Amino acid sequence: MFTISGKHIEMSQALKSYAEEKTGKLPRLYNIINQVEVVIDGRDGGKIAVEIIARGEHKKVFVVKEKGDDIHACIDLAVARLETRLRRQKTRERNKKHLAH
Repeated sequence: MFTISGKHIEMSQALKSYAEEKTGKLPRLYNIINQVEVVIDGRDGGKIAVEIIARGEHKKVFVVKEKGDDIHACIDLAVARLETRLRRQKTRERNKKHLAH
């Protein structure tokens, strides 16, 4: 499930589509992700703040925040950071599982 919302900013359909397209691959990276929320805040002193919250099974929550001047660049950077974090977490869990034997 994807939720895309804006605070103090006008959300165009193109921007919503862009954010959903970029975050749409997150559940494929780490299959326990079942909800992704993108919050775009335009109030922070002329800067754009993008927050992506990925919720998964077993109360796992991953939060990434990015600030900048360009909305698209902020979304791209936040998604890249979240992808790295999800890959690292998945590798840790996989390594723990194999060490248990």
